[in-house]
Amino acid sequence: MSIVDIPKQIHDKFHIIERNHASAILMTDFREEYEEIITVLGEFVLKKEDILTPGGRKSPISEKLDSKFYSFGWKEQQFHIDIMVDDVPYHTPSHKVDCFKNRVGIEIEWNNKDPFYDRDLNNFRLLHEVNALSVGVIITRSEGLQSVFNQLGKGSSYGPSTTHFGKLKPRIDGRAGGGCPLLVFAIEKQCYVE
Repeated sequence: MSIVDIPKQIHDKFHIIERNHASAILMTDFREEYEEIITVLGEFVLKKEDILTPGGRKSPISEKLDSKFYSFGWKEQQFHIDIMVDDVPYHTPSHKVDCFKNRVGIEIEWNNKDPFYDRDLNNFRLLHEVNALSVGVIITRSEGLQSVFNQLGKGSSYGPSTTHFGKLKPRIDGRAGGGCPLLVFAIEKQCYVE
């Protein structure tokens, strides 16, 4: 199994990449979580008002995706990691994962500063190393959406130093996620409807 086994309707709406057999692990060992991810992404529509509505702590797009995952029982998860070395505990802080269920973590990066990718990938790497996470999933936007933002007069809000697939891929190619299996869905223009 590989990303080619992901339904065509998802490929039509998202640019997808994976590392370390993430899709095969999801499809075989975490079938319920995989089906829920496919359902949420299959139903996802990017609307004009989603882009034009100012975000507060979270953008309307992130809220829309989070709430759909939460309706399936996913939850925001904070991990507390202590590593013992010669009976001395070392607290290792981790960041909250946006959506977590049964060893699968999802981070939604719509329009943050691009160093958030470093945080997410490092967190996935660490959680995988301590056997708390089997697969990390990142949902972000493709660079192709920039023309939509420009057309709506919001292009400057989605600048080159914000989270988009072009900023994420070099980090993944550089092994920033370590050995953690990763699956990335980049939202394409085909998701957009006025």
